[in-house]
Amino acid sequence: MIIYNVTINIDDSVHDQWLNWLKTKHIAEVLATGCFYKAKLSKVLVEEEMGGTTYSIQYAAESKEQLQNYYNTFAPELREEGLRLFGDKMLAFRTELEVLNEFYNNEN
Repeated sequence: MIIYNVTINIDDSVHDQWLNWLKTKHIAEVLATGCFYKAKLSKVLVEEEMGGTTYSIQYAAESKEQLQNYYNTFAPELREEGLRLFGDKMLAFRTELEVLNEFYNNEN
């Protein structure tokens, strides 16, 4: 499994508008590409010196090829909308992770 992690710091002045757009439109559009089978939205619990609020969205793909298909076919258009709507009020960086193992607590 490949995790495509997008970490975004969003300015307080557009926070509510951005979070609504992310939850009701953007994540659904990314999943609708068929390149990912699930997404997880998390709030980063570290206070940033620059202010704003930081979130992590983790999209799970079955393979590196599916992630590459997303980059080649869908990413430019989907990223453009966020830039158009929120511009310099949003700072994003992306990380690719390969899941090697998952471990569970069997005592629960």
